[in-house]
Amino acid sequence: MELFSEIYSCYYQVLRHLLLTRDALTLQDIRSLICGEGFEESLLSIIPKLTDGSWDLLEKDGTLYRSKISSSFTTPVSNLEKSYLKALLSDARIGLFLEPQQLEMLQDMLADISPLWKPEQFCCFDRFSGGDPYDDETYRRIFRTLLTAQKQCRYVDIDYTSPEGRRTRHHLIPARLEYSVKNDKFRLLALEPRRAASIPFKLKILNVSRIQNVLLLEKTLSSPVDLNAVIRRTYYKEPLKLRIVNRRNALERAMLHFANYEKNTTKIDEDTYECLIYYNQAMETELLIEVMSFGPMLTVLGSDGFLKILRERLQKQSRLSAMLTKRH
Repeated sequence: MELFSEIYSCYYQVLRHLLLTRDALTLQDIRSLICGEGFEESLLSIIPKLTDGSWDLLEKDGTLYRSKISSSFTTPVSNLEKSYLKALLSDARIGLFLEPQQLEMLQDMLADISPLWKPEQFCCFDRFSGGDPYDDETYRRIFRTLLTAQKQCRYVDIDYTSPEGRRTRHHLIPARLEYSVKNDKFRLLALEPRRAASIPFKLKILNVSRIQNVLLLEKTLSSPVDLNAVIRRTYYKEPLKLRIVNRRNALERAMLHFANYEKNTTKIDEDTYECLIYYNQAMETELLIEVMSFGPMLTVLGSDGFLKILRERLQKQSRLSAMLTKRH
C-alpha cells in the first residue's frame, strides 16, 4: 500500500478495524464494514486486493475470512509517523483544533524530529487567494467555540456579516465544520430550528471568517438529528453524472478530488467508471470549478442543469480568451 496516498488514511483505518476483528467474516460482512468505516468507492480498491491475496492479510476458509493478525498486535509510533506529525504542526490550521499549551507540548515531544515536509515546498496554483486568517486569535476562538458546540450539541448565538455587508443574528446548532480546498476557507454547516413539525430543522451554511462573535448557550439539542438526512433534502433531484476513464490513475485522483461530496461510483467495464455526485445550490459553483479543472479523463454526462451552467462557463471563458487575444 502506497505511503500516505489514501484519502485521510481512510484505507489504513478500515483495514485496522477489519484485521482486529476476531470473528470469521463473510464477504458481505467485509463489504458492510468497509462501507461503514470508509467510502462506498473504497470497495472498488480494497475488496479485490483482500480476496485475491495481493495483500495476504486474510485467511480463507470456505466462504469465511479470518484475520491473520493476532489480537495482541500493536502498532508503535514509527519515526516516519513522528516525522509526519511534526509536519502537521507546521500547518497553521492545526491551531484551530489544539490549545496553545497542547501545541507547545507536542513541539517539545517532537523537538528532535525532522518534519516530513515543509509548507514552503508546496505551491497551490489552483486556489483562490484570501483564505481564512488561521493565525488570528479571534478566528481561532470562534472556531474552537463552534467545535465545542458541535461536540456537545449545544445552541449558539452568532453575530454574522453577510456577503452584502449586513449584520445578522443566528440561533443555530453547529453540526459540521467543512474545509474548502479551492477557497482555503472553513464553512459552518448548522441546523436552524423551524416551526414546521414535518421539517423541524433546515440547513444553514455560514463562512466562519464572516462570524464576528459566537456565544455558547446552555440550551442543547433534545434528540439526535441526522445531519446527512437534512443535507440530502437540499440536493437537486438529479445528481451530477460523470464518466471516468481510469488511465493515468484517474479513478484514484477523482476520488480524492471529489472526496468531500456524497457520491456513488460503479464500474462499467475494465477501465470505465460512472460516478454520481449529489449536490445542492450552495455547492454548485465550487463543484463546477472542480469538474472543469480535473482533465480529459472525466466526461460530464448530466444533469441537464449542470451541463447548462458548464456550457455557459466555457463560453464565457472562450469570450474572455478571445478579447485578451485581440488586445495583444
